[in-house]
Amino acid sequence: MITVLLADDHTLVRTGYRLMLNAQPGITVVGEAADGLEAVAPRLLLGLIRTHVRGAPSQAPARIRGRTPLDGLTARELEVLTLIGGGRSNAEIADALAISPNTVKNHVTALFAKIGARDQAQAVIVAYERGLVRPGE
Repeated sequence: MITVLLADDHTLVRTGYRLMLNAQPGITVVGEAADGLEAVAPRLLLGLIRTHVRGAPSQAPARIRGRTPLDGLTARELEVLTLIGGGRSNAEIADALAISPNTVKNHVTALFAKIGARDQAQAVIVAYERGLVRPGE
């Protein structure tokens, strides 16, 4: 079995490679990183290597967290991420930003794609990891 860690700064490119590689017999993508620095980041990558060498199945999250890039976000997406991190619902975000709930949904969809989040829980984690919100705020 060939195991692969993908590293590319474009989420869509990584997704395409992952789908293509995982469709091939004998190849498994075990993780993704947004750049080379993230690809060699400490405990998770080393744990994957050690797990693989021991012969255990490698199970990695969809991407290695901790360095999710926020510089590709628009100002509005950053506001939405901060409000999500603060536990606000889409309706509450719409009220806070004086925009429609459908516009919030569009921002959330774009935001999730850019940060590699599947759901609001992962977006909250990114908001905390990047210091956009702190406990108790």
